[in-house]
Amino acid sequence: MDYSVIVKKAWEGYDASKTIKLIEDISAMVSTNHVYRITFDDDDIIIAKLSYFGKFEHFKEDHRIIQTLANNLLYPFENLLARSLLKNNRVYIYHYKHGKTDAWVVFYNPTRILQRLPRRLDENHIKKLGQQVGKFHKACSRVKNVLPKSSKTLRTDISSLLTQLNTDEKQFGSAMQADFLKYHCETFLKNRSKYNMSSFEIIPVFIDWNIGNFSVTPNLELYSRWDYDWFRMSYRVLDFYFFSRVVSDIGDRTVFSYVINTMMEDRFIIFLKEYHKVNPLTADEIRFMKEAYRFFILNYVIKDGKHFFSEQYAEKLQAEAFNVYLPSVDRDFDAEKIIEALKLK
Repeated sequence: MDYSVIVKKAWEGYDASKTIKLIEDISAMVSTNHVYRITFDDDDIIIAKLSYFGKFEHFKEDHRIIQTLANNLLYPFENLLARSLLKNNRVYIYHYKHGKTDAWVVFYNPTRILQRLPRRLDENHIKKLGQQVGKFHKACSRVKNVLPKSSKTLRTDISSLLTQLNTDEKQFGSAMQADFLKYHCETFLKNRSKYNMSSFEIIPVFIDWNIGNFSVTPNLELYSRWDYDWFRMSYRVLDFYFFSRVVSDIGDRTVFSYVINTMMEDRFIIFLKEYHKVNPLTADEIRFMKEAYRFFILNYVIKDGKHFFSEQYAEKLQAEAFNVYLPSVDRDFDAEKIIEALKLK
């Protein structure tokens, strides 16, 4: 359907006195979400995002947390996050329900963008990025106590996948494939108790740190961040897999996969060493990186993949999850190599 009709209705609910001149679809075409640039008669511009991925309540909850985070982050991150438009002092989210269509729209102020990191980083880029992410996580940690509560946890998401598997396993392939997924869900839940996870801090994490989602200053300091598809309140370790991809030797690719090997590269260890100098890590957090990766594949590729990714990507990534990603979790990740490199006990 023409989703721009919903975007127009959403704007009318926000401020019908301001007339839209042009709606342009600027979506990346990787996901099912739609992003639009709206130009008004007075040439003002805003960004609209329309989504039907996940649950409306989670979308609303996440955006309220992000808005509070954006308002409370202190220098040098006080202007880092793209802000949503408010109405009556709350993030304005339009919920459209008609027939089988259930979608929601949020508006953002346009984000200033300075420099994108190159597709393949050099060692100086990697070191600076490690330092910056360490500082950013610290800043998020400082404001965590003033953020609205979140209802999502890793356990609730994996339990939701297990429920779907037990209710209708055919949607995930053969009975053998369903059993394979159940095994990995149960392994994740069991392995969580191996680590001293009560000591892990829960902070805002954005997870999807593709180099297309943030910009930096000429000095390689974080400047702006947008795209909140996978935001959640959780452990900082969940952010690391994507940073391993950003700093990997292969660099940023147009056609992408989610292999675990990037977390074993020396380049990622350089990133973690710099991060660790700024924001020290524990050995158990490093060991949990394997489970964070397992969770990412189970939750975002398997459970939500067909709803979030465009069809061609969903099919490719889910096939690779069965054949490559999940079989590699317990085989190809060696936490002790990283623990030794960081001189942790």
